[in-house]
Amino acid sequence: MSIYDINVLTNKGECKSMSEYKDKVILIANTASKCGFTDQYTQLEELNKEFKDKGLCVLGFPSDNFANQEPDDDENIAKNCQLNFGVTFELFKKGDVRGENAIELFKYLTQKQGFKGFDKAHPLSQKLEASLAENFPEILQGDGVKWNFTKFIVDRNGEVVARFEPTADFAKIKECIKSLI
Repeated sequence: MSIYDINVLTNKGECKSMSEYKDKVILIANTASKCGFTDQYTQLEELNKEFKDKGLCVLGFPSDNFANQEPDDDENIAKNCQLNFGVTFELFKKGDVRGENAIELFKYLTQKQGFKGFDKAHPLSQKLEASLAENFPEILQGDGVKWNFTKFIVDRNGEVVARFEPTADFAKIKECIKSLI
């Protein structure tokens, strides 16, 4: 099985094959509108604008898996992202990104790139890890997505080559993308 065998739902409920992204570099992020990392929409859009013409596709997958930080429906999520962050990259149907009900894409991504820890240099890493340990200790177990704005990079051959936690430095994400473009 490859990533290109997986189907996803657009934010309008239409089925889309990941094979439509063959020969592209893909950045896949789970997103939320009411999160301490929500400003990353802006940074994702900047990457989208800078590298779209060079073969990058940024894909956003809204999720309400973490502390009810994405309460809106798909239509309002899209409006909020466009109005508040200027998002032009593709947004998909809100769904689970971890656990038994996780969409197939995120099950696949987390099998290919496991959790390696939060970036200790980020000012919110320690707070996030402590909050998870106290309030949601099950999230820290295994390789599942740990929080909103976890990002996966897929190369032009469909290989999941990197995983960046929400605390990752965007300069490292950009460096990874540049190496693949």
